[in-house]
Amino acid sequence: MVYIVGTDNTTSAYLIHQKPTARRPPRRRMPRCPLLLGAAPRPPPAALRLLLRRRMASSEPARAFQLRLNPLTGDSEWLVVDDAEPEAPAPPTQHRQLLAATSYLDMLNDAARNRAYRHAIDATVTDPTSRVLDIGAGTGLLSMMAARALAAAGGDGRGSVSACEAYLPMGKLTRRVLRANGMQNKVKVFHKRSDELRVGVELDSRADTMVSEILDSELLGEGLIPTLQHAHDELLVKNPKSVPYRATTYGVLVESTSLWKMHDLHSNEANAEDGVWLTPGGTENILSVKQQQHAMQCDALADEIRLLSEPFKVFEFDFWKRPDSHGETKIEIRATADGHAHAIISWWVLQLDAAGSVFYSTAPRWVRQLSGVDLPQCTNGMKDWCDHWKQCVWFIQGTGAPAKKDQNLSLRASHGQTSISYQLNMNDEVSSRSPKGDHLTLLPERVGLYGDKDWRSALISVVRNAMSERSSPTCIVADDSVFLALIVSSLLPSSKVITMFPGLRDKGLNYLQAVVNANNLSMDRIKVIGRKAPSLTMNDLQNEKVNLIVGEPFYHGSEGILPWQNLRFWNERTLLDPLLSENAFTVPCKGILRFCAMSLPDLWRSRCSLRDVEGFDHSVVNDTFGACGDLPGEQQGPCLPYYVWQCGYTKKLSKVYSLMDFNFSEPIHSCFGKTKIEFAYDGICHGFAVWIDWVLDEKSLTVISTGPESRYWKQGVQLLSRPVQVNPSNSVMHVEARFDHDTGELTFKSVLL
Repeated sequence: MVYIVGTDNTTSAYLIHQKPTARRPPRRRMPRCPLLLGAAPRPPPAALRLLLRRRMASSEPARAFQLRLNPLTGDSEWLVVDDAEPEAPAPPTQHRQLLAATSYLDMLNDAARNRAYRHAIDATVTDPTSRVLDIGAGTGLLSMMAARALAAAGGDGRGSVSACEAYLPMGKLTRRVLRANGMQNKVKVFHKRSDELRVGVELDSRADTMVSEILDSELLGEGLIPTLQHAHDELLVKNPKSVPYRATTYGVLVESTSLWKMHDLHSNEANAEDGVWLTPGGTENILSVKQQQHAMQCDALADEIRLLSEPFKVFEFDFWKRPDSHGETKIEIRATADGHAHAIISWWVLQLDAAGSVFYSTAPRWVRQLSGVDLPQCTNGMKDWCDHWKQCVWFIQGTGAPAKKDQNLSLRASHGQTSISYQLNMNDEVSSRSPKGDHLTLLPERVGLYGDKDWRSALISVVRNAMSERSSPTCIVADDSVFLALIVSSLLPSSKVITMFPGLRDKGLNYLQAVVNANNLSMDRIKVIGRKAPSLTMNDLQNEKVNLIVGEPFYHGSEGILPWQNLRFWNERTLLDPLLSENAFTVPCKGILRFCAMSLPDLWRSRCSLRDVEGFDHSVVNDTFGACGDLPGEQQGPCLPYYVWQCGYTKKLSKVYSLMDFNFSEPIHSCFGKTKIEFAYDGICHGFAVWIDWVLDEKSLTVISTGPESRYWKQGVQLLSRPVQVNPSNSVMHVEARFDHDTGELTFKSVLL
């Protein structure tokens, strides 16, 4: 299930992964919802709107609304979350599922981060009369650190600690953690956004000290600037103390073939030499990577990157004073080597205390020495890997920019309230053209896939063979594949193509019209219907049965979901069955669930169960956050989506096994599969990478794998309840899985025999 959350002072909802403005929703880049698909979430039904208005006018407990969506069907329902039972031992199952997919657990397992905050708070909260405000409290860790420092300073009730946490299920968990540590009377918690707090109402007076951690990989994406602006205007004294004290963003110019493949689609199409152009000549910017900073684990690219400059400072943000909404700077960069600049990789460094003795950096390992910031160390002496903060990649559009050693390059950087952008110039000339306002933008992985020669060849070959057996095919492109819409219409002039574009909708139509014209094709044979499969009728098909249904499968906005949630294609194939001819051909014709046992020590450390976190018991959050290790019985955490190649150190411990098949010629149904696996290598098994291989043809000759070897798909990762030492001679494990076609959920169970 995918969730959307809303608050009780608005009838609109916001996606929990979207960038907020002074709000603070749950921590995590959540999977994009494949069911809203370019449309705003539906408002609550009339009964909830009436309830909402009543709550706004009353003093009854806080209340929030959460939209639960089924990724296979598009069905949704509004759940009401209230504070009527603050003493509840744990949040309901649906809220645990949501919180488990956040980055709180990984963040609390980041020993270097926690230690840095503790040192800085101890050094900052030294006045026993301090009035501390924690914005975005999470589990209350920083609030408890502040309360402890206040007590150590001799506080006897003259000082105070207040904390706000906007997301109600998280706020209720905050109270549980406080109670577990005997801190419930030392920290006052408000289930509100910081911009809803008022001095004289919630706060007795303006705070003189602020602690916060409202940072994402880009730094600004969680609403740092508007949050600080409101806090300084309404909640803080002039020149308050703050932890962190300052944040500085840095960047470096790089050459990387791997990154180039993720943004220069036009050049990669030329290399494919298959005659299909998603970016025809003269229209290179008709489809491109979205111009934004893309979070990525750049340590995984260490061997595939050449540095073309020294690291350079971009922006500096002081937490102790009101920031500007917008800023711009010009940076002169001297190239350190000959090459071709494909991207800017950026990171940030936190100075947590005013004295400048406590720092934390998100720099990749291969530039930290150059940036002058030491790599934080884990308590066991190993280098940290974390998933809650990554580096960011800004792609230089087009073919990038050539650079010569000692050449001066001019970079203009600008920031708004929630993002930072760049424009690289050479000799005062812009290195790439700005994209058109109505062009189609996709994530880098999708652009990389569309330029992949082997992937394109496989789809073109299968579709061509299927169409060659039909003189005048009527085809439905059931998903958001602009590639398939184009090749079906170009391979056979007599074909009729109906494109569903459930996510792209008008964007897909506008793009397709432009690219069809540029390819000298005709839109007369292409019909775009931006609706769900159940609404399609024979009238839409001019009373002609469909004999070809195709999909990648790909649903715009669903790139972050688990692999099997793209089985929505199977569901829609089932719903379209009344419109299909008896000999209708489906591409792909089936999916195969595959998995491989793996050693994943870095990912395990980031997801393992919590006990003591800088002196505070956090064991009460383990079940809610889906932690691994030290759990009762054989209980396992949830299966979560990751790019396995970005998960730090990884090692395969078994061959690839098949667990179950999904036959798209049959109506969608629940499935069960089990197998015994034998380990091929010695090592510590932490869990499994799980994915789907898409079988394109009935003879199973053409298969597209979405496994760990591919960088363009996320895999599911199921961590075990406990890591186990395995070896090829005597280690065998029983694994079973169950797919529920009503919810789209896949559950696993594994036992070492």
